[in-house]
Amino acid sequence: MQCSICKEKPATVHLTQIVGDKMQKLDLCEECAKAKGVNDPAGFALADLMLGLGASQEIEQAAGGVEIKCPRCGFTQADFKKSGRLGCPDCYKTFAEGLSGLLKTMHKGTRHVGKAPEALRATRDNADRLKLLQKKLAKAIESENFEEAAQLRDEIKQIIERLGSPRNLTR
Repeated sequence: MQCSICKEKPATVHLTQIVGDKMQKLDLCEECAKAKGVNDPAGFALADLMLGLGASQEIEQAAGGVEIKCPRCGFTQADFKKSGRLGCPDCYKTFAEGLSGLLKTMHKGTRHVGKAPEALRATRDNADRLKLLQKKLAKAIESENFEEAAQLRDEIKQIIERLGSPRNLTR
């Protein structure tokens, strides 16, 4: 079995991570394992290996070499590198620049939308779309762009018909 990183030498270190019902395996040669800090538990973050370049490196590059520290909990880049986790909600703001690129590679987006039943999500999406269209309609009327206003009015009517009644629009 070859090393997952250098793809040249035989793998002697085998890591397995199980999250939920999914299992991820990583096979490393002795040199790559040492380079990634696998033999040093304090400096090793499995999340860094799984992400390839390393989450902590991305945050460090975004900071421009300056050590950033969370003002609320005192969490640093080194703490993130060791644990692969952030200390508090303010850490997301403090390390935002480096995290945005990292989160884009890990997830579908950078905005958490949570889980919701499909029907509820569709209703919320339509309600959000309706609010946006109403704002655009007001601007179109204000600028006396009546053709665009008529199109927006028709689109608003369609959304209201889809939702059933205006009472469904409130959250």
